[in-house]
Amino acid sequence: MKQNITLALDQKILKAARAFAAQRGTSISAMLSDELRMKIEQQMHYEQSKQIAFSMLNQAFPLGGQGIMIRDALHDRTALR
Repeated sequence: MKQNITLALDQKILKAARAFAAQRGTSISAMLSDELRMKIEQQMHYEQSKQIAFSMLNQAFPLGGQGIMIRDALHDRTALR
């Protein structure tokens, strides 16, 4: 269901918007509707991507290597002497 809204624009902007829409063979209403739809879709896609990225951050990435089981082994320098 479509619903009308009221939009207040400066006369210069309105005149330019009419010309802009006419060049594209559309109305100001259709042009603004399409632009708003695209912006909302972009925002939704961004939010979905952000959620995926955050969920990936919560997962451990296998980096190889071995864990050090004993804390003192981190500071053991006898092997270097």
